[in-house]
Amino acid sequence: MSGPGGAKEQVARLLTLVPYLHSRGEVSLTEASEALGVAPAQVVKDLKVLFMCGLPDGYPDDLIDVDLDALEGAEGDGLIRVSNADYLARPMRLTATEATAVMVALLAMRGGATDETREVVDRALAKLQGATEARTTAVIDPGSEPADARLARLRADLEDAARAGRQVRLTYWVPARDEQTERVVDPRRLLSTGGATYLDAWCHSAEDDRLFRLDRIHAATVLDTPVSAHVEDARELGEGLFDFAADAERVTLLLDPAVRWVVEYHQVEEVRPRPDGTLEADLLVADRRWLTRLLLRLAPHARVVSPEGHHQEFTSRAQATLSLYDGGGVQ
Repeated sequence: MSGPGGAKEQVARLLTLVPYLHSRGEVSLTEASEALGVAPAQVVKDLKVLFMCGLPDGYPDDLIDVDLDALEGAEGDGLIRVSNADYLARPMRLTATEATAVMVALLAMRGGATDETREVVDRALAKLQGATEARTTAVIDPGSEPADARLARLRADLEDAARAGRQVRLTYWVPARDEQTERVVDPRRLLSTGGATYLDAWCHSAEDDRLFRLDRIHAATVLDTPVSAHVEDARELGEGLFDFAADAERVTLLLDPAVRWVVEYHQVEEVRPRPDGTLEADLLVADRRWLTRLLLRLAPHARVVSPEGHHQEFTSRAQATLSLYDGGGVQ
């Protein structure tokens, strides 16, 4: 007999128990516990939860009724009696729209799955497709590819390229320069840290090791060219994974709630929430031009707290930009 499991397992048992009782009328507690594979005490706990269930927007007397006296009362006969649950008389089935949504999610998962997981996903897809063949299937216009699905497919392509030892051409956005670059890399492996996934690779443009954050890769083409020999030399990636240049400067920004996303998207050293809902964030900046562009984009919801030189530089740049409009420089 298995354990009770968590909330998901309990919901599954309840959705199984009600149709089971409907088909048999009255069932003993022992028989139900054996059918569900849990202890009798757990069945009683499940029934006490079922006692508080019903359809949305219903009244108290619309809830499912369970005769708990028959189970727990001194004169009870130990039989389970459930009423007012006709809408669960049969096992739940997915609608065509629900089945299609599940299949879309499985297809997105399949793109970044291992071979073993793909087999499981394929079996689930086959069952869902078979179950919906005879029914009307919802028509879905997926529009643009979801970000999660794109990243899953990108991850799978990069992993395949690393295993096959083939070079990859990347279109990559460099946040420090706010520009899009083209480069050819020799992929080693993928790694995850700080909630993001990175490609560890040898960059032929930089002629050095580089880490490429996957959500900043706009395009990736796997080439027929084999990787160079040096890519096989695995490098140690420890605490210094994101070491900045020695001349990088620590800058403290004050961010309004509207631009809190900055601390999630950019590498920050420290974040200090303030009582008024704003944040102080410390960043290491190697290029002042990048910081100025970032502040122009965030204005008026961000400003430099320290050092003061950055704030003055940004103010001058902002005034110069505004003068283009005030002086008729922009039509």
